[in-house]
Amino acid sequence: MTEPHDTKAITAANLAAWDEAAPIHRRQNQADLLAAFGRPGHSCLDAVETAVLERLGVAGKAVAQLCCNNGRELLSVKNLDAGRCVGFEGAPGFVEQGRELAAAAGQDVEFVCGDIYDIDPAYDGAFDLVTVTIGVLGWMPDLPRFFAVAARLLKPGGALFVYEQHPILDMIKPGAADDPIEWELSYFEKAPYVETEGLDYYGGGTYVSKPLTSFARTMAEILMAGIDNGLTLAHFEEHPHHISNTWWNVEAAGIGLPMSYTLVLRKAT
Repeated sequence: MTEPHDTKAITAANLAAWDEAAPIHRRQNQADLLAAFGRPGHSCLDAVETAVLERLGVAGKAVAQLCCNNGRELLSVKNLDAGRCVGFEGAPGFVEQGRELAAAAGQDVEFVCGDIYDIDPAYDGAFDLVTVTIGVLGWMPDLPRFFAVAARLLKPGGALFVYEQHPILDMIKPGAADDPIEWELSYFEKAPYVETEGLDYYGGGTYVSKPLTSFARTMAEILMAGIDNGLTLAHFEEHPHHISNTWWNVEAAGIGLPMSYTLVLRKAT
């Protein structure tokens, strides 16, 4: 199913806003990351993500990360003895940071800058594993097409691993730990959500940013976007722990909602 949005225009606008945030993130964490990746074997991955990767087996494998931000997660996978690693990212500012971190780590990691929907076919069938982590799927105006990109990058038998915040959180207005729970959107909301308060999710500050358009998804829409692109479900688990930098109120309330999930989809051999 093709979604009724102007994918090219929305993606370009979101990337402009994301790149606008790159110097803000640099000021907040690049020095610490450079120091951390200067130490052999450093990983920023949590125990859940690491466990899934270990079950999949990354040693010697070719790995791609879609929308890889500054590459810190991909570099952590590389430090698990992965083989070829390629990060695809649309914001030049974050690609620059990723290359700096790779140099500090002494690791050969490739970064490719461009629209995620337009990845060169030269990369098709090149990877044993494709990873997608928090904060990606909601910014994709055409979710089935995004999963189609992931599927074409995989080798036969390869795996797509997604570790994301749970879509049920989109129903709740995010806030600090002492903020109340306020139900804001329907789980089945279809209207694009446009904001201009910036992407300073480390410092928590706001600024008048270029417009960002995001989309609420149901868990079914996410699963079917992969299945409809020929991938089969190999693993799905919902988790109670918080992996975002926004829904501290839900975490503190302890109301029993899933806050994250891990998903593995396989390409046929």
